[in-house]
Amino acid sequence: MNRYPVWKYVLIVVAILLGALYTAPNYFGESPAVQITSGKATVKLAPAVSARVADVLTQAGIANDGVSFDGGATYASVYARFATPDLQFRAKSVLERGLNADPANPDYLVSLNLQADTPKWMQHLRALPMYLGLDLRGGVHFLMQVDTKAVLNKRIQGIQAAARTLLRDKEVRHAGIERVGNAIEIKFRDDATRQRARDVLSGQMRELSFVDAGEGSELKLNVSLKPDALTQTISDGIKQNITTLSRRVNALGVAEPVIQQQGPDRIVVQLPGVQDVARARAVIGRTATLEVRLVDDAVTPGTELSSAIPFNSELLTVGRGAPVVVSKEVALTGDYITSAVASVDGNNQPAVSVELNSDGGRRMREVTTGHVGKRMAIVLYEKTGKPEVLSVPVISEELGSRFNITGMGNAESAAELALLLRSGALSAPMDVIEECTIGPALGAENISKGLHSTMYGFAAIAVFMIAYYMIFGFFSVFALAVNLLLLVAILSLMQATLTLPGMAAIALALGMAIDSNVLINERIREELRGGATPPAAIAAGFDRAWATIIDSNVTTLIVGVALWVFGSGPIRGFAVVHTLGILTSMFSAVFVSRGVVNLWYGRKKKLQSVAIGTVWTPGKGN
Repeated sequence: MNRYPVWKYVLIVVAILLGALYTAPNYFGESPAVQITSGKATVKLAPAVSARVADVLTQAGIANDGVSFDGGATYASVYARFATPDLQFRAKSVLERGLNADPANPDYLVSLNLQADTPKWMQHLRALPMYLGLDLRGGVHFLMQVDTKAVLNKRIQGIQAAARTLLRDKEVRHAGIERVGNAIEIKFRDDATRQRARDVLSGQMRELSFVDAGEGSELKLNVSLKPDALTQTISDGIKQNITTLSRRVNALGVAEPVIQQQGPDRIVVQLPGVQDVARARAVIGRTATLEVRLVDDAVTPGTELSSAIPFNSELLTVGRGAPVVVSKEVALTGDYITSAVASVDGNNQPAVSVELNSDGGRRMREVTTGHVGKRMAIVLYEKTGKPEVLSVPVISEELGSRFNITGMGNAESAAELALLLRSGALSAPMDVIEECTIGPALGAENISKGLHSTMYGFAAIAVFMIAYYMIFGFFSVFALAVNLLLLVAILSLMQATLTLPGMAAIALALGMAIDSNVLINERIREELRGGATPPAAIAAGFDRAWATIIDSNVTTLIVGVALWVFGSGPIRGFAVVHTLGILTSMFSAVFVSRGVVNLWYGRKKKLQSVAIGTVWTPGKGN
């Protein structure tokens, strides 16, 4: 009746061992470290930089605990670990001087960081510590204001260019296209042409509204964005900024950064573990703008003085394709790029396949028509304002919405350029309107208080349960400990970010988990009072309490899932821990608890009494 098959005990043991394995990394702590990343889009961080870092530290006489290279999914980094923060700060200064020939325009960025002390064999098993949020680890908080007027301005400019191209392609004559505020004004000399233009534009751009104006021979068609399209344009612009920031923030090596919209035109950026505010500002500002410009082959750089460069051209001296003289007129920007992937051309050489949206395809055809055989430069502008030439391909044919960039040299260069093209640009400039730094000391204090509250809560529950339910109280406490172990293990395995609300959810999970054991113990008591034998009371107590446990936990689980799905920030952090805590408590309170009870009492053939806090004699009442 109260016997578990061997496989269930094996399952419990395996669950406990795995829980211990994936919980353990949270107790190893972290070591001071410096992180080296590329300071320019055209400078690649290779494993050889690790040896260079080690040499610089050795020459400066700074002892380190190891230098390692991390390829990363998006950005590569080199980490150097140290025994004390003093060595960490010294190493940062030394590496900034030793790795960069020009400190004002650094090739490599050096920042302070922390590295987990988890043993390598655990890391290979993906046994890693939980990420700590800004309130626990300390870090940097930015509140950024997006210039939504610039988003709208760029959209109106695009509509103006698209309208001009469409009307020309359909041979619809007009007397001029001008921008008036947030609308486009197209002039016509007769109503028939105006109506034809309306049909052409409305068929291609359904997000626009059209209003006739003017009279006589000065007829006008006012074109503007519909209200919902206007709102969507601003929303898309902010989302593009968030996406671009997310890609660039990866260069900081921040674990679980928070980048999310706040209000209609603001973005919150939280970088846990980052204490170098200037460094964080610099990397966040590295959002790049891509431009395509025609090369002025009439001037050969290096053979003529810069004064000989035509007024409408400029000399670019930085990048793979530099030096090169390009037109100041921008032919195409990265805003029009929808896809960019590394591929091979017809000669099986590395290339980048680029796909543009419809407006970009029209502009590219305009630029390349009549320029076949000439070169165009792909230029990257970062916050410093210094342009870097990524590539100078030759225009082999008239280009449209899809074309290949050839002459990349090798597959690695093609992959790098494709990544940069996909990264896109900020849809609008942003200003930092709020900035604050949470020191690691405050984070450590929050962790200490959170741990103490959890420990004291667990101890209080343990004392009460053992005093009230005796041996069964001990079984309940053991199940509660397993629940806590499994919860922390799952959070670590998921690499979830633990915040103060998350720690509050852990403490709450302890109280809710013990509730299931109280139901079971009280149900066993009721069965004993009703005259059932101890083995029958134990079996009935677990079986009949299960339905009540399911009901109470499912209703709470629904609320937790709703908070998880619809919440954000601290609310979602609380919901994640709360929901997982319910699931682990159902497993530990019923499955683990019953396994321990069966192991203790199930082997006794003639069980006459159980230590559950109630004096019970067969055949008598309480």
